[in-house]
Amino acid sequence: MLLRALVLLFFVQSIDPVLAQPDAHQAEQDPRIGRVLGTISFPTSTQSPEAQAAFIEGMLLLHLFEYPYAEAAFQRAQSLDPDFAMAYWGEAMVHNHPIWDEQDGDKARAVLAKFGGDEAAIEQRLKSDRERDFFRSLFILYGSDGSAKTKAARDLAYEQHYAAMAERYPEDHEVQLFYALSLMGTHAGVRDTIAYMESTAISQRVFYANRQHPGAAHYLIHGVDDPIHAPLGLEAARALYELAPDAGHSLHMTSHIFNALGMWGDSVKANINADRVADAMRAERGLAERKTGHYNFWLLYGLLQQNRVDEARDMLRAAYEELHAAGTEPGARMILDPDRDALGSLVQMWARFLFETGGVDADIMKWEFATAGAFDPTLTILYARGLLSQSRDGVAAHLEDFRATKAELEAAIKAQERIAPSELEYLERLEVIEQQLLANLARVEGRNADALDHAREASRIEGDMPFSFGPPFVDYPSAQLLGEIAAEQGFREEAIAAFREQLRRSRNRRQAKDGLAALLP
Repeated sequence: MLLRALVLLFFVQSIDPVLAQPDAHQAEQDPRIGRVLGTISFPTSTQSPEAQAAFIEGMLLLHLFEYPYAEAAFQRAQSLDPDFAMAYWGEAMVHNHPIWDEQDGDKARAVLAKFGGDEAAIEQRLKSDRERDFFRSLFILYGSDGSAKTKAARDLAYEQHYAAMAERYPEDHEVQLFYALSLMGTHAGVRDTIAYMESTAISQRVFYANRQHPGAAHYLIHGVDDPIHAPLGLEAARALYELAPDAGHSLHMTSHIFNALGMWGDSVKANINADRVADAMRAERGLAERKTGHYNFWLLYGLLQQNRVDEARDMLRAAYEELHAAGTEPGARMILDPDRDALGSLVQMWARFLFETGGVDADIMKWEFATAGAFDPTLTILYARGLLSQSRDGVAAHLEDFRATKAELEAAIKAQERIAPSELEYLERLEVIEQQLLANLARVEGRNADALDHAREASRIEGDMPFSFGPPFVDYPSAQLLGEIAAEQGFREEAIAAFREQLRRSRNRRQAKDGLAALLP
C-alpha cells in the first residue's frame, strides 16, 4: 500500500504552554542498550525495574516506528515479568501502523491470547482503570471484542475511544499522543488537513511540555510535513534530530520538514545519517545493508536538487549493480509501495534520476528490469520512457502499454474486499500521468494546443489531490511540465504562473526555479 489546505495558524498561540507529565516509574531507559532515543514517562504496575526499563525502551521505539526493535523490547520486558500487562499491550501495538494504513490483526490477537485469552479473561488480570482503557483500545482496534467491523470502522471507533481517554487523562502524555496518532490513522495514510491540524495541536502541546519526547516531535512532524504548514514543524525536526540520534526513522523524519521547505543540505545530511543508523540496526538483526529503500530514495532526490548529479549517479549505479548481481525479483504481483521491495525501490530511484536530469544519460535510460509484471515498477518504467521519449512511435507505444497496465491495476484494486484510500489516491496519480503522456504525444506530433490542454488537466488534477509528503508524488510535477510546454509555445505569463504554482507545491525545487528564472527579466 502507499504510504501515503490551508488552516490559520492561530493554534500556535492558543495552545497551553505546559502539560504536566505523570510521575515516572523506575528507570526511563535501559542503560545497557545504550541507544539515545529520547525520554518519556509511562507509569505501569510492574514491580520489576528491569522490566519497566525494557518497556520504556519499547515505547520509545514504538513512537519512532521502529517496530521490529520495539517488539523485541516488549518481549524482553515480558521475559523479565511474565505478568507485566502493559508489555503485552505494547507488543500488540507494534502490529498497527496507522500512518501507513497497515495492520496485522492476527499477530496482535495472538499476543492478546498469549497474555490472557479473550477480553473477559484479560480484564480480570488488569490492575487499574488506566490499564483497562489501554487494553480496551486494542480490543476495538483489532476487532477482538467480537465486532465484525471493517478496518475503517474500527479505526474510527479506536479514535473515538482515545478521544474519551484524552478527556479522562488530560495530563497523560501517552494517551494524548495515541489520540493524536489515531486522528491521522483514521484517514489511512491520506492527508486530511482538518484532522492533521487537530492532531498537530495535541502533539505540539506535549512537545512544549517535554521537548525530549520522540513521539511528540515525530507526530507533530507528520501533521505538518507539507509545504504550507512545514514551518510549524521545523523546531520539532531540529529537536528530534538531537534527542533520538540512534534510530534511523527519527533521523529520516526530520527530512520530512527539510524536504517540504526545500532545505536540501539538511535533507541530504538527515538521510545520509538515517541510512547509516538504519544499516547498523539491520546488522543487529543479521540483515545486510540496503542501497535502495525509503531513505536512499530521499537522499538521491536531495542530491539531485543540489545538482550533485555525479554523486547521485554513483549511488544509483551501486544500487543497480547490487540488485542486478543478486537477480532480485519483485516480491509480489501487486506492488504499489516500492519502498517495501528492493526492485521496486530501484526503479523508483532510476525514474527519479532520469526525470531530474532530463534523461540525458542514455546508458541509464536503457537499463532493463525484470519486473515480472509487478504493477508499480512496470508503470513507472513506462511513464519515464514515455514522457522522456522524443519520438512519436516511442511515446505512443509506451502510452498504450501504460493504459493497458493501468486498466489491469484498476480492475485488481476494485476486485478487492477492501480498497485502501491510498490505492484510490494512487489511481488518481495514474490519471495525472496519463494526461502527461498525452501531452507529450501531442507535443511530439506538433499539436500544440492539445499538448497545453493535457498539461493543464494534469496540473489541475494533481493540484486537487491531497498533498503527499516527500519527493513529488507525481514524479514529474505537472505544474512544472505545464510551465515548460507553455514556455515552448511562447505563452510567457502562463508559464510564469505555472512555475510559481510548482514552487508553491514543492518549495525551492531546482527545475522549477530554473524554468522561472529563464522567463523573468
